[in-house]
Amino acid sequence: MSGVDVVPQDARRELDRIRTRWAQLPLDRAEESLPAVRAVLDDLATRTAATTGATVPDLGPAVVPDQLAVLVWDACAADAGEGVGDLLAGLRRALP
Repeated sequence: MSGVDVVPQDARRELDRIRTRWAQLPLDRAEESLPAVRAVLDDLATRTAATTGATVPDLGPAVVPDQLAVLVWDACAADAGEGVGDLLAGLRRALP
């Protein structure tokens, strides 16, 4: 799959919007939003995990957009990306 973007256009657009919005958030607002983001990260992780209950390490708010991008790509590459665009749109709308 070298050079192929497996992420659907709607999900890619939402990732870009989340990245932009996240960069604009003051640290305290980003930290307040972490529970919603963690839920999405864990949802994405379970889509490709070999076991149930997969979790993503908490590396702090600075890397959230990167963690989202990696997990979305992994889910889509594993053919487990159904509804990812809607999931990301819901997260974006939940951000302050």
